[in-house]
Amino acid sequence: MTDKNFFEKVYEVARLIPHGRVTSYGAIATCLGAARSARMVGWAMNNSSEKEVPAHRVVNRKGLLTGKHHFDGTNLMQQLLESEGIEVIDNQIQNFEKVFWNPSEEL
Repeated sequence: MTDKNFFEKVYEVARLIPHGRVTSYGAIATCLGAARSARMVGWAMNNSSEKEVPAHRVVNRKGLLTGKHHFDGTNLMQQLLESEGIEVIDNQIQNFEKVFWNPSEEL
């Protein structure tokens, strides 16, 4: 499987994340049968800006906005999440378990 094919599969899953929900890099990797590839999912998210992917809904396993520096502006990732009703304090999603979407359970 080439990186491009993997990246496209990542984007397909990310496009399914419901409005007002988030998932993690690892959850997407696990859903794609590549549980040890969370970092590759992160690289895919870094390259997703032209692909209409809601990358702001993908965070690390603890709910931290680790990808925020890949968004234009200093707080764009947080602003996008907050516009969907997700509370973020100090780059940490609040009530993470409540807003977490597990693609493996949905697909």
